Order: sequence, then structure tokens, then C-alpha cells
Amino acid sequence: MKTMKFKTAVITAIFCVAFASVSKAQAQRGNDRKKPPTYAELLEQMDKNEDGKLAKSEIKGPLKNDFDKVDTNEDGFISEKEFKKAPKPQRREKK
Repeated sequence: MKTMKFKTAVITAIFCVAFASVSKAQAQRGNDRKKPPTYAELLEQMDKNEDGKLAKSEIKGPLKNDFDKVDTNEDGFISEKEFKKAPKPQRREKK
């Protein structure tokens, strides 16, 4: 009888720990999403000639695909003001 209660207690404890671990992992997954970069971060990463401007030749990723939409004054560069007004890129669909 004591052995049965002990086994039940151990199994219950393992179940509780496993459940808590899965719950915590799921909660953290939602917090790990990347935030979009700021204009300053983009300048730091992509402004190869360090002129303080983002030209189409310097940009990579989704921003390059939408360069003409973002460059509203059509001067060939994306300013901070244009970047802030830029449409947000579409999220990829989950498989």
C-alpha cells in the first residue's frame, strides 16, 4: 500500500513538472518574436558608405523589394521619415 502511494506521488510530481515546463516554453515562444528594426539599426547594419542614407544598392531583405513604395519622394534614398511611414511587410503564412 505504501509503495502504491509513493509511486502515485512520484508520477504526479513528474506530470506536474512536465506540464509546467511545457507551459513555460509556450509562454516564452510568444515573447521571443523579433521586433522590426529601427531606422538607426538599419543604418548601422546596411549603410555601407556611411553617408547616413539608405540607398537601394545598400539595402537587403523585404525592404529592398518595397524600396520604390517606401521612397515616396523618389530621391533614391530612404529617409527616416519615409521609413516610419512605410507599409509593414506581410507575414509569412504558417505551414
